[in-house]
Amino acid sequence: MPGTGDGEGRGAGRRLRPGRRLGRALVRIGRALPPGLRALAGLMLIAGGLLGFLPVLGFWMIPLGIGVVWLDIRALRRRRRETRRRDRQAGGAEGGGDAAR
Repeated sequence: MPGTGDGEGRGAGRRLRPGRRLGRALVRIGRALPPGLRALAGLMLIAGGLLGFLPVLGFWMIPLGIGVVWLDIRALRRRRRETRRRDRQAGGAEGGGDAAR
C-alpha cells in the first residue's frame, strides 16, 4: 500500500541494469582516484580480467578497466583541445597563425 512506510517505493527492490552499475562505478572511481593512479588501476583491472578464469577474478574486470582508462584519455583529449583553442586565439590576435606548425 502506498504511504505505509514499509520500504517500498523510491526504487526499493529495483535492480540496476549492468550498464548503469558500470556507469556509477566509473563515476565513483573518477572522483576518488587521481588521474595517474586511475590509469594504473584501470590497467590492473584489465590485466586481472584477462585472468578471469580464476575464482576471485572475473571477466567483468575488462570492461571496467577499459572504462577507467577511458576516463583519463577523455581528460587528456579535453585538455589538448583547450590548449589548441587557446593557442589559436593567441595566434590569431598576434597575426602569427599556424605557420609554425
